[in-house]
Amino acid sequence: MRSSRNAGPTRRALRRWVTWPSLVLVAAVATWIVLILRNVPCRMRYSGSAPDVYALMCYSDVWPLYSARGLMEGHTPYFDTGSHQVLEYPVLTGLLLEIERLITAVVAPQGRDLTGAEQVFATRVFFDVNLVVMFAFFLITVLAHLRISRDRPGDVLMLAAAPVVILTGVINWDLPAVALTSLAILAWARSRPLIAGVLLGLATAAKLYPVLLLGPLLLLCLRANRLGAFGRTLGGFLAGWGLINAPVFLFARDSWLAFWSFHSDRGADLGSVWYALALAGVDVPDVSRWSLVLLVAGCALIGLLILLAPRRPRFGQVAFLVVIVFVVTGQVYSPQYVLWLAPLLLLARPRWGEWVVFTLAEITYFGAIWLHLGGQLQPGDGPDSLYILAIAIRVIVQLALSALVVRDILAPQHDPLRVPGADDQVGGVLDHAPDAAWFTRLQPRRGRPA
Repeated sequence: MRSSRNAGPTRRALRRWVTWPSLVLVAAVATWIVLILRNVPCRMRYSGSAPDVYALMCYSDVWPLYSARGLMEGHTPYFDTGSHQVLEYPVLTGLLLEIERLITAVVAPQGRDLTGAEQVFATRVFFDVNLVVMFAFFLITVLAHLRISRDRPGDVLMLAAAPVVILTGVINWDLPAVALTSLAILAWARSRPLIAGVLLGLATAAKLYPVLLLGPLLLLCLRANRLGAFGRTLGGFLAGWGLINAPVFLFARDSWLAFWSFHSDRGADLGSVWYALALAGVDVPDVSRWSLVLLVAGCALIGLLILLAPRRPRFGQVAFLVVIVFVVTGQVYSPQYVLWLAPLLLLARPRWGEWVVFTLAEITYFGAIWLHLGGQLQPGDGPDSLYILAIAIRVIVQLALSALVVRDILAPQHDPLRVPGADDQVGGVLDHAPDAAWFTRLQPRRGRPA
């Protein structure tokens, strides 16, 4: 009888501690621990010998760029020139690398005359600093989505326990932009458009893709007659992006322009549809122009969808669509770009079955790119058909998910997040807002929905 009486409080204590948010956070920590263990084989051991990062599938830009961009020598990105290449990343990413360089310098030597052993030690410390910093940004992203999806915290497990995070989390410095974008969406969802704009500006100062969210947001606010809120967001965006970029633009303009030149001059690169066509022997002249044309066309179609849909789309839906258009039409698709999409998929269509398909397609591409770079896929002198197939699978899955989101917009009864009484959980001032008067006057001509 005593054990029976004690069982009640025990169960209540377990229910108090074992909640969806706690499970999500435990999953996030476990995910990062697995990421760390997965990268152990690629750690540099001694000078003159490097692991086969393609065969081990644990390549990271962090290792080579520490020395190749002058950080090991103690140079500040953009401002210090030398024999190294100018850092080809947006300014906030460069600032982060400078902070990480300074942290590394506390325990590891920096300079031009380091011995081989000192170079290896310093690079390992720099990578370890990155592991900690990127984990912090991953945790911020997860916490932001727990706040965004308070009514559906279980959905956030799709992010916290995502295999794609284990595979790509430290390939490059994408997680700061992902975290800032998630915080911007959270701020917008809490009806704080100015803060959302500042955070979105900072995110764009880390990676370029977050700026794309401004276009759909403008049209949503236009349709809902909430242009004042969008104006505050745009003002915050310009302030956040401008303040970060101003010092480099004013005092190291050539270095600031290097990022834009690098990307505007880029041809067909790894993972893109253009690269797959090139491997197949199809020569597309002026890839950068065609990429831009298709991006603009895709964004225009999303704009029409926002304005013509019978019910105003949710912000999360169109944010996902516009980033999909960007990555599908872009000149390159690095494996870590999946980190941009994974949080937005939670806001657009959080379905476990589709998440599994999405994850498998991205894992297939992840494995194929390293085998392609390592030369294991190419049959003699012929085209790398398996790598082309992996690109095709990834793009088809991304477009199929987009098609489902478009269907949800046109037929909201299919939308898993538009349950009775709900409108837009990240809509902020748009949530349950009526359409503008000018828009409703057009409705009868198009057949106003019941």
